[in-house]
Amino acid sequence: MVQVFAHGQLRLYLLALLEDGPRHGYELITALSDRFGGTYRPSAGTVYPRLARLEEEGLVRRSDDGRKATYTLTDAGRAELDARRGDLAHLEAEIAETVRAQASQVRQDVQAAMKGLRADLASAAQQARDAARPVAGAPDPQRTASHRRRVEAEAIVRRFGDEVRADLRRADAGAGVDELTVETLRTVLDTALRTMRSTLR
Repeated sequence: MVQVFAHGQLRLYLLALLEDGPRHGYELITALSDRFGGTYRPSAGTVYPRLARLEEEGLVRRSDDGRKATYTLTDAGRAELDARRGDLAHLEAEIAETVRAQASQVRQDVQAAMKGLRADLASAAQQARDAARPVAGAPDPQRTASHRRRVEAEAIVRRFGDEVRADLRRADAGAGVDELTVETLRTVLDTALRTMRSTLR
C-alpha cells in the first residue's frame, strides 16, 4: 500500500482521534478509513503496534472489555496533543488535500470507464439494428426483443436503486455518509445517464 502518513504522523492522529473519547482499535481503523473517504484503510498490523507503543509511553490507557480492548487518552496524551496542535493542523490540511486528489482521480477513472462503455453500447446497438430483418406477416421479433430487454433494463435500474439506497442507509446509521461518497455517486450517475441517453437516440 502507498504510504499515507509520514513518520510519526499516524501516532499523532491516533491521539487526536482518542481526544473525542475512548475507542476500540477497530473503531480507530474505521475512523481513519472514513476520514479518507474509504480510499485508505490501515491494517490492524499498522494500528495496534502503534497503540501498544502509545500505551508504553503512558499516552493512552488500555482497558479490556470482554474480547475488545478500549483505548483512552491519558493526561500525558492530552498534554502531548496540546503541544503539537500546529503539527496536527498541518496534518489535517495534508489529509484534506489527499482526499481531494483521490476524489478527482475517482472521477477521472469513472469518466474513462463510462466513455469506453458508451462506445461499446453504441456499437452493440448498431449491430442489433443492422441484424434485424422483419418477416412480412410475422410478429416483429425486433419489437418483441426490444420489449423484453426494456423490462430487463428497468428491473436492473430498480435493483441498483434499491441496493444503493440500502447501502446509504447502512452507512448513515453507522459512520455516516461522507462528501467523497456523494461526489462519486453524482459523477457515476450523471455519466451513466448521459451514456444511456446517447445510446438510446
